[in-house]
Amino acid sequence: MFSLKKLFGKDERFFDLLEAGAEEARTSVDLLARYLRDLAAEGAPPNHDNFIQTRRKEKRIRHQMTEALSRTFVTPIDREDIEALSFALYRIPKQVEKIVERLSIYPGRLPQGVFRRQAELMLQAAEAVVFMVKQLRHGAALAHIAEANERLQFAEGEADKVMLGGLKELYNGPADAKELVILGELYEMVEQAVDRCRNAGNVVLLIALKNS
Repeated sequence: MFSLKKLFGKDERFFDLLEAGAEEARTSVDLLARYLRDLAAEGAPPNHDNFIQTRRKEKRIRHQMTEALSRTFVTPIDREDIEALSFALYRIPKQVEKIVERLSIYPGRLPQGVFRRQAELMLQAAEAVVFMVKQLRHGAALAHIAEANERLQFAEGEADKVMLGGLKELYNGPADAKELVILGELYEMVEQAVDRCRNAGNVVLLIALKNS
């Protein structure tokens, strides 16, 4: 097995930054799940300042990564792969923040079942991403990364099914035209957050394949 750690030597800042980015992505997804639970319990949009802070942390991490790349002549893996993974991780909390912003201004009653299941699948996907990113520090074990990627792909596929099921209920239910459009867009936005996790996982898998 090819060891990425040997290439990094004692300088593990790239591992640290990538793992920090993955953890912030997972935090944003966990906050969304809590947000939806609070929304159901309180009937009013909770405060979403935490999402803004998480996005800012992810943005700082991405900036630090860009700075580290600019100051490093020889990188342990392809520079483009490091940048691609950093960007893919950054897009997860960015998408979550967009979802919360839209939810916070929706005046109607949300169908909690669909959103709750989507949040669960999103969290499963984010957990898989964190695991995959952390494998890079330990030598990018292809078998472990591939197994986690299968879990990630399954979560993404299930999220598609949940979205389609929710849309079917909307199309065949009593929702008026405005509600149908708004809720349909929200379902798709949440599903896209799972897609963001899948994309990050695909980058990790590519790195593992290239260095195995």
